[in-house]
Amino acid sequence: MNRLFFLLAVLYLPLSHSNAREAKEYDNDINYDELKVPHYDLPKLLIGPNGEKISTTDKWENIRRPQILSLYSNLIYGRVPEPEKPLNITFKLVKEDKGFMKGKATRKDIDIIISNDKDSKTMRFLVFSPNGVEGPAPAFLKHSFNNTKSNDFDASLLRKGKLKNGWPLGEFFDRGYGFCAVYHEDLVGHNEVSFNNSIHKLFYPKGQSFPKASEWGVISACAWGAMKAMDYLETDNDVDHKRVAIMGHSKMGKTTLWTAAQDERFALAIAAQSGCAGAALWRRKSGETLKKMVTRFPYWLCRNAWKFVDQEDDLPIDQHMLLACIAPRPVYVHSGVKDTWADGRGEYLSAFHASEVYKLYGKKALDSEESPPVGKAIIESHVGYHIREGGHSIQSFDWKRFLDFADYHLKK
Repeated sequence: MNRLFFLLAVLYLPLSHSNAREAKEYDNDINYDELKVPHYDLPKLLIGPNGEKISTTDKWENIRRPQILSLYSNLIYGRVPEPEKPLNITFKLVKEDKGFMKGKATRKDIDIIISNDKDSKTMRFLVFSPNGVEGPAPAFLKHSFNNTKSNDFDASLLRKGKLKNGWPLGEFFDRGYGFCAVYHEDLVGHNEVSFNNSIHKLFYPKGQSFPKASEWGVISACAWGAMKAMDYLETDNDVDHKRVAIMGHSKMGKTTLWTAAQDERFALAIAAQSGCAGAALWRRKSGETLKKMVTRFPYWLCRNAWKFVDQEDDLPIDQHMLLACIAPRPVYVHSGVKDTWADGRGEYLSAFHASEVYKLYGKKALDSEESPPVGKAIIESHVGYHIREGGHSIQSFDWKRFLDFADYHLKK
């Protein structure tokens, strides 16, 4: 595989995210049959590469977890290099509406400006905080497919309590939550293949024009952006930055898990139908595979990940280890029955196996290897999960369960 091959291949792919998602549901060379999942052995969470048993949270935090995060940084998502020139990061209040949604909330449009003498990039960060609450409010921060500069985030005139994009913000405000959003294309293109106009160019040393094989791809860049948004929230007195839940769907569900694993400031993580390179186990080879991902979206991951195409068993990690790196903070995984591309069974098993580390902390987690019944949500656990009827989307049922999970963990 080489860069030219992938550049040429990408030219023939559907350009929109929705079209790409619909097309891949019909791949006839993908396994969707549970009976055809190969035998696999997962890497051990609590045994180090030298055979050392990880028996305490201290050993997990200081030995095993850093090892695992380093493997993800260098082999899967790509590490963020040190910029050659120091970055200057500033926050600018573009506008404020204290009467949003008929006075339910205050909306702030914040520009996060990242610059050095190489270039400048701006992220539009939206912060909605409920009015009339005592003290800073807990909040959700969503990795968004919707452009935060668009009117998608205006209040809907026809659907009370919802945004034009359909998100039920009224329910969040009624429960005392704020809501924040970062746009996934502000710093890097959805299917970036050149990195000529992305955040990466601020980091290149002289002579470099493309990320190294171990350096950050698209998902890692989006995760980095959410961390800059958290930097802003630490300055905003309307939001309790110690009670922020990071969430995302599909590609942004993958990004959510990587964001939360790295940045312990996020109090809780919710990954909706994140699938391959998200919650689903690589070794199951059910639904989307690494080969499919790097063919359609070659640089979502770092280039080192290409080495494991059709060789997932050679990876020293699997995705239960990513979820485990979020411990002891709560994590919630959401699947859909018809979203076979995301491998709902593999998403659940990943959460189940990650529970081993949560139990090391004495936290309640998943006890059964059997997936729960469709429509039953596991809320009162540090590892939550539900699978519901339907396909690849966030529905009303899902939003309510996400809020229930946050209520249980962030409002005690």
